[in-house]
Amino acid sequence: MTSGSVSTEQKHYSTCTLCEAMCGIEVTTDKREILSIVGDKKNPFSEGHVCPKAMALKDLYEDPDRIKMPLERTAEGWQEIPWEEALDKVATALFETQQKHGPESVATYLGNPNAHNMGSILFGPYFYRALKSHNRYSATSVDQLPHHIVSRQLFGHQSQIPIPDIDHTQYFMIIGGNPLASNGSIMTVPHIKRRLKAIQSREGKVVVIDPKKSETADMSSEHHFIKPGTDALLLLAMINTLFASDKVTPERLLEFAPHLLDIEAYVAPYTPLKVASKIGMTPAQIEHLVSDFCAAESAVCYGRMGASVQAFGTLTQYLIMLFNMLTGNLDRRGGMMFTQPAADFLPHSGRGSIGNFHTRVRKLPAFAGEFPVSALAEEMTTPGEGQIKAMVIGAGNPVLTTPNGQQLDTAFEKLDFVVAIDFFMTETARHANIILPPVTALERDHYDIVFHNFAVRNSTKYSPAIFPPEANSKTDWQIYLGLAERLDSLNGLPTDKYSVLWDKTPTGVIDDMLQTGRYKHADKPISIATLLDLPHGIDLGPLQPDLPDAIFHTDKKIDMSFDYFMSDLTRLDKHFFESQTPDDDSLQLIGRRHLKTNNSWLHNSQRMVKGTNNGLSRCTAQLHPDDAAKWSIEDKQMINVKSRVGEISLPAEITDKIMPGVISIPHGWGHNKKGMRWQVAQQHAGVSVNDLTDEMVVDELSGNAVLNGVPVWIKASA
Repeated sequence: MTSGSVSTEQKHYSTCTLCEAMCGIEVTTDKREILSIVGDKKNPFSEGHVCPKAMALKDLYEDPDRIKMPLERTAEGWQEIPWEEALDKVATALFETQQKHGPESVATYLGNPNAHNMGSILFGPYFYRALKSHNRYSATSVDQLPHHIVSRQLFGHQSQIPIPDIDHTQYFMIIGGNPLASNGSIMTVPHIKRRLKAIQSREGKVVVIDPKKSETADMSSEHHFIKPGTDALLLLAMINTLFASDKVTPERLLEFAPHLLDIEAYVAPYTPLKVASKIGMTPAQIEHLVSDFCAAESAVCYGRMGASVQAFGTLTQYLIMLFNMLTGNLDRRGGMMFTQPAADFLPHSGRGSIGNFHTRVRKLPAFAGEFPVSALAEEMTTPGEGQIKAMVIGAGNPVLTTPNGQQLDTAFEKLDFVVAIDFFMTETARHANIILPPVTALERDHYDIVFHNFAVRNSTKYSPAIFPPEANSKTDWQIYLGLAERLDSLNGLPTDKYSVLWDKTPTGVIDDMLQTGRYKHADKPISIATLLDLPHGIDLGPLQPDLPDAIFHTDKKIDMSFDYFMSDLTRLDKHFFESQTPDDDSLQLIGRRHLKTNNSWLHNSQRMVKGTNNGLSRCTAQLHPDDAAKWSIEDKQMINVKSRVGEISLPAEITDKIMPGVISIPHGWGHNKKGMRWQVAQQHAGVSVNDLTDEMVVDELSGNAVLNGVPVWIKASA
């Protein structure tokens, strides 16, 4: 800055949107340049904490590969076209496809970034309704679908998911979760390491049950290996032990769940002795877990990704909830508790319908209006009425992130029309006819509708856009609303409502929810204006007991739904006790997560992919030394990994942090497809683990994909 010039530096207080932790950030800018991103020390929820991902917001904003204007595929290659022309062409193509092939011929897929985008959440549904297609898919069915089904059945709403009261518990049992890498995951929790250490410092315990000794397990009080896919057996034996040792103490919960104790008859056959060899633990270990849990002043059992994406993931999540209830640790300080968000979206959103529709080919059930994504490829390639002919991809990359990605990649090539709402030419977006690029997170207003509902402490914060919109830029909600309005017009429907929505904006909707919510500030309802005056946010206090108000069922009772969940015991018994386990040389495949990776976008950030992993990239196959010796594999050696559906080659990483008989490969890599435009990601391509996962194997209770416990075979590369 020259002498006498006026500084144009500004500080903005925003929220990181790259994972669920809702960390407050302080962003320093000079005009449209980002100078720094650091933790906001005055944010009452995150208290200055950020992980390395926060700076990736700058990288996404500045990425030279980022698309800023609509692109159309032509015979001469990709060409920029004006926004109005692009929206007209997309709406017309979708309309004509449906006129020719029927409403189900157009399908949608939404990726995880939509959950961090209030515009997509609030105004995207107008577009889906304008499409009038039941062919809807999302990342939910390769992730947290079991959580939603359990909460829908028990509590009456798919998103009424109780959260561990981590700040007050004395015993934290984590099954299939690695919060040090994920910053929570359906548990919005900044400063997770500090909070876990706080449990131990008050003489409590952190216990991790996982086939891999993860970063969280490294700092835990106890870690127990468990064979992939057997968590339901462990939970059945733990509940059996509760009854056998007279440790069932539901107390006041029987008032809301009068049939809870009927579970005893269902778990009676599953003694620790019966299941121990199946899960890779001893009966004494199982009994020890139950004894310690029940002896704690307060305790909570939390299961996450590893517990969900397996053949019995829905049953596992159900049993986790029952274990908390039977020990009196639901709606209790230090246990599983419901949140009280300031802008409560749940009363205004769908509760989650189950099985109203089924996929055309395999008859898999829909949940909350979405089909399991494992069925997507076959719905594209199988001829007949309802065959998918066109796709709308919203901030998703299913070619890398859903089962049998090679098959899906081929299926995309056969579609008549694809539109991608994305600002990168990803492995999936490269199949598009038109790409509609929204702005990045720092260029739009933000309020965490979803993650305040999963937070370990109640708070509220609004983050206005750091940069004013550039000419020729659009947010996601403007894209969705523009397409919806055009589709309704093409279908001869009135479009009067859209003028109201354009004026309202998503921020106006949030303002309405805040002002009609349960909280006040300075004796007035909280509003957007309140939060603009308090840019760091407002602390609203710890989680509070909320039964029966937290129940959405009209009778205000917890519906145990035994007929729905426990019918799966027949399949479980057949799988574990009646079928002969083949005596082969297969290993059980599991995934893993890294702190600097939460979706494939970040693989195009140099600061997120740089650094070494003992001289290896992060995309390795982790093997136990015993398994490496069995197949004469050395550390860093290239190996082939084969499943029923595909084969990949990648370096071996030999470590005793992985259970014998298990192989771990991370998710989201494989940036080696022709036609994508990711310069950094292509230099760190890795391979896609979902070229191994099997689209034909699902959790039959929910349709959720099975990504853990997939049998694979390995050998040293020639």
